[in-house]
Amino acid sequence: MTPAPSQQGASKTTPSAYEMSATRGSHNIAKGGAHPFPLPKFSNKKDERKWALEHMAAAFRVFARKGYTEGTAGHISIRDPVDPATFWINPLGKHFGLMKASDMVHVDEDGNVLPDGNQIALNAAGFAIHSAIHKLRPDVNAACHTHSTYGKAFGALGKELEMINQDVCTFYKSHVFYPEFGGVALEAEEGKKIAAALGNGKGIILQSHGLLTVGSTVDEAAYLFTLLEKSCQIQLAAQSALLPGESLRTVSDEVAAYCEHHDGDPETLYTEFQPEYEMELHLDDSFLK
Repeated sequence: MTPAPSQQGASKTTPSAYEMSATRGSHNIAKGGAHPFPLPKFSNKKDERKWALEHMAAAFRVFARKGYTEGTAGHISIRDPVDPATFWINPLGKHFGLMKASDMVHVDEDGNVLPDGNQIALNAAGFAIHSAIHKLRPDVNAACHTHSTYGKAFGALGKELEMINQDVCTFYKSHVFYPEFGGVALEAEEGKKIAAALGNGKGIILQSHGLLTVGSTVDEAAYLFTLLEKSCQIQLAAQSALLPGESLRTVSDEVAAYCEHHDGDPETLYTEFQPEYEMELHLDDSFLK
């Protein structure tokens, strides 16, 4: 595999003289040499599938380490590089911390389990949500959803995140709040509503449900999920410390846009997950099997 080119764009300067780089990508955060984790580009689709499944399994291990499990709820999916009309998703009932690449289930757009993946049931709600997203968003190759603690807590507030620090600015004007909880998403219609509400965004806060993020790679989607969950935790902590009459101090629109421009592109977001991937390789590389 070879590094993919950075995203091309037009250079511009903000009113306060912030320079928006002409090209978005991880080169903007590397100095003194090339970024150690370039976004890979494959010439063989089966090699890309193997790589994506391994990184998908690693994402589950990371989620387990961070405490995102809730019974059998939660799922990650990747669009199949070989047949993009199909996708891979985790099997029903297997703990995130035990997931391996070979555990993943390959399904078509009608929910039929395909013979080249694990022959086991998948989560019905997971299929309803992820199939709708993959159909509506051809730019999305991966989606992550769990019933995480701070995501559920923040969802009860009924609002989007405020731009109160540098990191959350990755979601500047690219995340939404979904208030229409319709129960367990067993019906196709609920999945379609969630996908439609997501729009072109990177993430969605689901009232009474949890969080969901998407990306062009599973690494991007997984990092965004960890960031969205942590951002919910941080805002809840900050709000709890406010005294009567006080309010949160937020980043200006100009600075938030600047941060998103440099930190929120697919290549940079891919690189942000790689330290977690390396940690999983160090702890237990059985997820590669």
